[in-house]
Formats: sequence, C-alpha cells, structure tokens
Amino acid sequence: MRPAPRLLAALYPFGTGAMGVNLYFASLIGSWLGWPVLTPWQAAAGGLVIGLPATWAFACHITRLMRKAEGE
Repeated sequence: MRPAPRLLAALYPFGTGAMGVNLYFASLIGSWLGWPVLTPWQAAAGGLVIGLPATWAFACHITRLMRKAEGE
C-alpha cells in the first residue's frame, strides 16, 4: 500500500519540520547527559534526512485510513 507521490510531497515539509524540532529538543535533553547540543541549523539538516522515513510512515497511515473510510 504505497502512498501517492502528491501526498508525500504535501506532507514532507511538515514531517521535516517536526523531525527537526524533535531532534533539536532531543539534543537539549541529551545535554543533561553531557552530550553536545545541536545548533538549529544542524537540527534542520537532520530533519531533512529523518523527515523522509517519518513522512513515508505517516503517509502510509493516512492512505490506510482513506481506504478504510472508502470501505475497501
């Protein structure tokens, strides 16, 4: 059950932003353990990378819900 490319394209900016913010805040929590804090630019670059699989998973979920709503 592959999501449509248009759905992926529409959701990718949101997935990238969400992953960038999550990565940044995770690095802040990691600073309690002595790990380095990411700069916002590093977190944004990481969000571009890990945003793709997160967007893919969310788009698959949305596609499943759409098919369920249509009664397939």
